[in-house]
Amino acid sequence: MNKLKVIIVDDELAARNVLQNLLVRYDVELDIVALCQDIPEAVSSIKEFKPDLVFLDVQMPDYAGYEIVNFFDELTFEIIFVTAYDQFAIKAFEINAIDYIVKPVERNRLSESISKAKERLKQKSQIEHYQLLLNSIHGKEMGKIVLSELSDGQVSKRILNLQEIIAIEASGAYSKVHLENDSPFLISRNLKYFQSLLPENSTFFRSHRSWILNIEHVLKFNPRFGDVKMTNDLSAKVSKNQLEKFEERSSS
Repeated sequence: MNKLKVIIVDDELAARNVLQNLLVRYDVELDIVALCQDIPEAVSSIKEFKPDLVFLDVQMPDYAGYEIVNFFDELTFEIIFVTAYDQFAIKAFEINAIDYIVKPVERNRLSESISKAKERLKQKSQIEHYQLLLNSIHGKEMGKIVLSELSDGQVSKRILNLQEIIAIEASGAYSKVHLENDSPFLISRNLKYFQSLLPENSTFFRSHRSWILNIEHVLKFNPRFGDVKMTNDLSAKVSKNQLEKFEERSSS
């Protein structure tokens, strides 16, 4: 599981440091990406780092913590309020915060709040993955596909138009997706997965145990050696037992 990105917002330096130390000791799955002293600085950091979770002091100069909702059209992060006054709890839940913690912060109470945050984020992730699945299914009809790109050990979702895919190449336990106007990227799926995902009547053809080709991007074909020249000077292969079918598809 990737670390949860966390931002701490409090106008008191000592309070920021105390909470940071507690979080660092509590959970290695938390990555504190910014410490902010007021709402404007927090808004800037949130837009830059796109955190999963924000610990937000309620009482600060110029803006109260709950006023952060006025700076965003949509809250894409979860909030845990930190306050010296219990009565702010009602205001916290009015903006759908996960929880609130009363200062001084107690470890057990902090642990409970983080557990709630993780559960909420897990549920959100499941909903997003379900929506991506629906998008993939819908994409079979609309000419788009949703893939999980693997880069520097991180996974992110990517929506592609089918026509921009030149070919898909087996690469060990992964597959490399070659694109017309972008660099190729890895996905942790085999070619059989793509065969099941791609529309049946698409322009894609499994030409070789290591290749799925987009027929529209074929430039030259040497049937004697099974060599195929694709867009972007990409070289691919056609196996002997697929030669006849490939010639039929590429000439139609």
